[in-house]
Amino acid sequence: MTLRDLPQTDRPRERMLREGVQALSDAELLAVLLRTGTYKESAVTLAQRILKQAGGLKHIPEMSVVEMTKIKGIGEAKALQIHAGIELGRRLSQLTYGERPVIRSPRDAAALLMEELRYFQKEHFVVLFLNTKNHVIAKETLSMGSLNAAIVHPREVYRSAVKRGAASIICAHNHPSGDPTPSREDLALTHRLTEAGNIIGIDLLDHLIIGDGVFVSLKEQGYM
Repeated sequence: MTLRDLPQTDRPRERMLREGVQALSDAELLAVLLRTGTYKESAVTLAQRILKQAGGLKHIPEMSVVEMTKIKGIGEAKALQIHAGIELGRRLSQLTYGERPVIRSPRDAAALLMEELRYFQKEHFVVLFLNTKNHVIAKETLSMGSLNAAIVHPREVYRSAVKRGAASIICAHNHPSGDPTPSREDLALTHRLTEAGNIIGIDLLDHLIIGDGVFVSLKEQGYM
């Protein structure tokens, strides 16, 4: 059955107009992004196959464009449409209206980074650069590592901090396993970053480890 064979009232776009976007299932929302299916199946059926192959909605962001195009019925254009939708969602989740976001607690920093980092299958090391009032003036990804190691050197971190005129920084990286428990390497890196910051005069306020919807603050845990 193709999308054209579905009753008008059952088509995702028509349902979205009639009932609102919240009424649509994951497959229907994905079908709206896809716009069309294949000659033999509707966009909804194609979306269901994508979700099944990915292992659920949560894992779709992990799929590269190349991986998506290996799914029958998904060309480069459709894969790019999906990735564009994912990126818009990420940017919206990080958007702060009015003044620059201010960091008052580890939770504030984690809220800025969680949706960006929680789905990555490699470790990403990100730095938030703050002014004297703890407003975020910039954010930069300084390293993308292997499955279980993000390689970053303190000089890269503080070179960027000096360039931006930052008064302090907050570092964060994700654990692809979803478990934010710090490793010995995490603690050693935090120690090196703290020492370098003390020498340069730019405070390392915290080092966050981001898991799947959870995080650990090394400051709160007493490691700093």
